[in-house]
Amino acid sequence: MRSKNRISYFYDGDVGSVYFGPNHPMKPHRLCMTHHLVLSYDLHKQMEVYRPHKAYPVELAQFHSADYVEFLHRITPDTQHLFSNELAKYNLGEDCPVFDNLFEFCQIYAGGTIDAACRLNNKLCDIAINWAGGLHHAKKCEASGFCYINDLVLGILELLKHHARVLYIDIDVHHGDGVEEAFYFTDRVMTVSFHKYGDMFFPGTGDAKEIGEREGKFYAINVPLKDGIDDSSFTRLFKTIISKVVETYQPGAIVLQCGADSLAGDRLGCFNLSIDGHAECVRFVKRFNLPLLVTGGGGYTKENVARCWTVETGVLLDTELPNEIPENVYIKYFGPDFSLKIPHGHIENLNSKSYLSTIKMQVLENLRCIQHAPSVQMQEVPPDFYIPEFDEDLQNPDERIDQHTQDKHIQRDDEYYEGDNDNDHQMDIA
Repeated sequence: MRSKNRISYFYDGDVGSVYFGPNHPMKPHRLCMTHHLVLSYDLHKQMEVYRPHKAYPVELAQFHSADYVEFLHRITPDTQHLFSNELAKYNLGEDCPVFDNLFEFCQIYAGGTIDAACRLNNKLCDIAINWAGGLHHAKKCEASGFCYINDLVLGILELLKHHARVLYIDIDVHHGDGVEEAFYFTDRVMTVSFHKYGDMFFPGTGDAKEIGEREGKFYAINVPLKDGIDDSSFTRLFKTIISKVVETYQPGAIVLQCGADSLAGDRLGCFNLSIDGHAECVRFVKRFNLPLLVTGGGGYTKENVARCWTVETGVLLDTELPNEIPENVYIKYFGPDFSLKIPHGHIENLNSKSYLSTIKMQVLENLRCIQHAPSVQMQEVPPDFYIPEFDEDLQNPDERIDQHTQDKHIQRDDEYYEGDNDNDHQMDIA
């Protein structure tokens, strides 16, 4: 049965096989676990599943500086000792290590978010999901916080070709600083980030006083929270602020970053959110019935990340999932109880009612400074892709990925299906 919303879902198994190194908290393997959990619940049968194209360097340079993109393209673990100055300049090192297939990893996750935005722009779907995306810390000329290329900025730039105003919402435990910084001076993107702030917590930005500048003044909203916030406090604040934001700003499309490090028990997080609480935010945003691009983000207790993004895929499909996890290749990770939901945590909630009320009033006061949605002089819409010309005969056929092939369904048995293929719905693509 086709769901009410047409959903495009992007996944390439190669993103899950990269390795940041021993003891590094970022484990892209969580994406394979998420995908196989999605498969085990048969959610793929209700969606159009695509492998994203690998973003070209010239696409990445729509936001990032060309020299930074070129450096990422060139650097390898074997040659990094030759580039100590550049490594420092571009902030590659302990947090953002150089590893095998680094650039291809960036191309895939960024390509997924760009493709998601293009399908939304062309009205080929209502919701587009790229759990591999959401790397919100990357800056124009440097890596930051495990993020190298800021796919979210690239996706938003794509959406701005068709929409006068785009709303960005971030529920990662860390401030969405890279996205905020990229759009700090414009009213065409409103950024709203709910995050832990204080105690030298990374990245150290995201005070409520950071509201944007020049044309962007009042179009950056920060909701700084303390340790231990729980479902009821978080979702109440989220719904109050987001409903007022949508009413005031009237966006044409929404980008929702669903970092799962805001869940209870995360290796790097400090909130008490259950998966139900986290997913309630996704459910609420979906109700606005606006074109919606959903990405992943942080999340460092990988079995909980997989649980969370699977539940949220179900929410986007209006599908309630049984709590008992079906058999799948990663089933052992979900023991001993093999259940989908995780309870909220038990960290002391340092967010008093008066503190949350103060934050809420501050945000609503800033929103009152925006009299109405800004009127935007829309320029001529540029083409979806600027792809460099090349000689097809010289191109490796496996690398020959363009607009046409991106819109075809590409299937690899080992990635998308377990057991029998059920192609009927998969091939039914607009």
